[in-house]
Amino acid sequence: MAQTTQEADEQTAQKTIRLTETAAGEVQKLITEEGRPEIALRIAVQPGGCSGLRYAMYLDDQVSEKDLLEEQFGVKVVVDKMSIPYLTQATIDWVDSLEASGFTIDNPAAQSSCACGHSFH
Repeated sequence: MAQTTQEADEQTAQKTIRLTETAAGEVQKLITEEGRPEIALRIAVQPGGCSGLRYAMYLDDQVSEKDLLEEQFGVKVVVDKMSIPYLTQATIDWVDSLEASGFTIDNPAAQSSCACGHSFH
């Protein structure tokens, strides 16, 4: 049986980025605060930062056919097709420690990153 484009896109999204259950819980809190359950977590790679590329994560209600959409732990995760090659097998987690609190991205596809952790190459 031939695979549809949507099925291929969904499989690509599953291989692209993984949201941990802890991170999903934090995103759910943000969505609840917004009061708009239809919005999604958009994850993108944009030019900039001290290493050439930087991560962008934000809540977005604009999803198009050019995006890959997947639900993980009850959170809609959206990745634009241009960012996919840079996010292959990346994991987004939430840390809460004495030193820092926030989302982290572990990206095996990044060749190098800067000291701040927000930019990579």
